[in-house]
Amino acid sequence: MKKFFLLVVLFSILVPLYAVPKLKKIGTFDCGRQPKQVLFSPDDKYIVMPLLEDDGIDLFNVETKQMEPRLKPATSSKLGFVEGLFIPSKKSFFVSQMTTGQIHEYTYPGFVYKRSISTNGVWSKFMVWSEEKKIIAVSNWVSNDISIIRYSDGKLLRLIKAAAAPRGLYFVEKGKYIISLAFDGSTIEKFETDTGKRVAFIEIPKSAMRHIVLNAEETKAYISDMYWAKIYQVDLASFKIEKETKVYINPNTIDLYKNRWLFVSCRGYNNPTDYTKRSPSNGQIFIIDTNDFSVVHKFEGGNQPTGLDVSNNEKYLCFSNFQDYNIELYEIEE
Repeated sequence: MKKFFLLVVLFSILVPLYAVPKLKKIGTFDCGRQPKQVLFSPDDKYIVMPLLEDDGIDLFNVETKQMEPRLKPATSSKLGFVEGLFIPSKKSFFVSQMTTGQIHEYTYPGFVYKRSISTNGVWSKFMVWSEEKKIIAVSNWVSNDISIIRYSDGKLLRLIKAAAAPRGLYFVEKGKYIISLAFDGSTIEKFETDTGKRVAFIEIPKSAMRHIVLNAEETKAYISDMYWAKIYQVDLASFKIEKETKVYINPNTIDLYKNRWLFVSCRGYNNPTDYTKRSPSNGQIFIIDTNDFSVVHKFEGGNQPTGLDVSNNEKYLCFSNFQDYNIELYEIEE
């Protein structure tokens, strides 16, 4: 009986340890200047990289491990490509360009250029799609608002005034509401999509919120805060912070794996003369167990790990090293 009890205890200890995802590095691959984001295509055949200081969007073929010809819309010489968005139901891929206040649409599969849409905002960054309402929301960093754009004709339906420097966005409750993160405004806001009315908010003094993801049940939101170097768990029913944990300096992009493990790219220390230059040391990648909000693993990335994405089939992790001009690709194992 005692042996059985010891085996049960040992099993209960070892199973959580073995459940932690393990990473096997596939390689590091060069790309254009300052890859701001990495994003797997819906079929996981490509990784797209909007380039902040280069003339377009790089495409990495996951099967061949090679870069393919760069996407270059007509305004590519103005640089400033920030985020991508795939809309599978529309066979579409969008990329935002903050220097022009536009979002550019391509077909997917194929990456054939279709159109460019003005957001009527200044320094347009993050995009999110509502399948129910058939609209795209875009956060505008400098004009401090959110563009609500109808997909069918690209018409601007409204501009929602937000706290300073809105960044991450997420539609909730089938598009009825939209959550916005204020990088400079120190606020997590919830707006009514159709009216722009703010219905809830969370203030965190001095915070610099960047990215938000939700669990599969859409009951919890996970948010990165660059100023306090923290990750928050927000209960969406009460719209309050339930848990938080410290990570490394300047956490950027986050993504969930198996609806439990949260990957976090941490850019690291700023350059003392100019935060846009190379950091004095490399950044780090963290893995958080959202069951108890403990940090279960961390490892060194390159210079300023910024973009990060888990493939749709959950086989791969990719992140970009903003100042090394490359991406790192890993196979995820359990």
